Amino acid sequence: MTLRELAQDLGLSPTTVSRALNGYPEVAEDTRWRVMEAARRLNYRPNTRAKSLATGRAQAIGHVIPVSAKHQIVNPVFADFIAGAGESYARAGYDMVLTVVADDDEAQAYRDLVGRGTVDGMIVHGPRQHDPRIPLLRELDIPFLVHGRSSGITAPYSWLDINNRRGFTRATDALLDMGHRRIALINGLEDMDFAIRRREGYLDALQARAVRADPALMVAAEMTETNGYRAACRMLEMDNPPSAFLVSSILLAIGVRHALWDAGMHLGRDVSVITHDDDLSYLKNGDAVPLFTATRSSVREAGRLAADMLLDLVADPASGPVTRLLEVDLIVGRSTGPCPASTRKSA
Repeated sequence: MTLRELAQDLGLSPTTVSRALNGYPEVAEDTRWRVMEAARRLNYRPNTRAKSLATGRAQAIGHVIPVSAKHQIVNPVFADFIAGAGESYARAGYDMVLTVVADDDEAQAYRDLVGRGTVDGMIVHGPRQHDPRIPLLRELDIPFLVHGRSSGITAPYSWLDINNRRGFTRATDALLDMGHRRIALINGLEDMDFAIRRREGYLDALQARAVRADPALMVAAEMTETNGYRAACRMLEMDNPPSAFLVSSILLAIGVRHALWDAGMHLGRDVSVITHDDDLSYLKNGDAVPLFTATRSSVREAGRLAADMLLDLVADPASGPVTRLLEVDLIVGRSTGPCPASTRKSA
């Protein structure tokens, strides 16, 4: 269906329909609603090439992924974010440009995309504590938004993040309330800003209860099932093993669960586990009752919100920088319970 055909179906001029679809403020709200509803019902998709010629924009948003992080392409967290962002792009008539490059070529990839006018904006994934991509994109003068934050960058920039520090403080507090004192942290790689914030939240909770943090119970690794399994096996063999695990992804938590199974231990009875990122479309946390107690925040919704925020910046670059901090929910599942008496006495 073309724009002209959509306008004929509505009994409106093509100009009015185009302005309604593109958010012009002079279009009456009831007219805009009629146009949007008809476009959805008739499965209308704007001609992005024609729109690009009319607006002088590429009608595309870029995502650059380094090869060393290629596991992110199949990671359910990354896939959910991209799916959510894609919904917002499609609704606004934008395409997504996904570029996978070697680590050493990442900066040049950003320069090439901007220099060729291939994209109107960029979303930055997996920010590090001192992330060089942020000053680079500021220098390139293109709208961009960071999914996460970079605590080492003091200059203002646009970001969307969850409150990782508070979420992990709450999770650690929940385990402490159950009597656990030997609480292990299996975290993401700690050159990543989110992992640093999660470790700080964990340490905040321990310090507030005068519980000594044991470095032997803190592991930072790529968030895979295998790494969760290996870390848990090693800790469970200690003379004074943990009675609880706090882990940074459901993939790590699945690995911990397998380690407990192999050790003949019961999840939630012998050892408790709290995980993060359980609200995933392709990796559900149980059925009616969650398997894992978890700090929950929808990654797909974060993708939608981040895309919407960036598209607003593209439409009005002077409106930035914009920031949004999302809180997480603590969902109680079957993976947590009181610290066993024998373990409490040992601790």
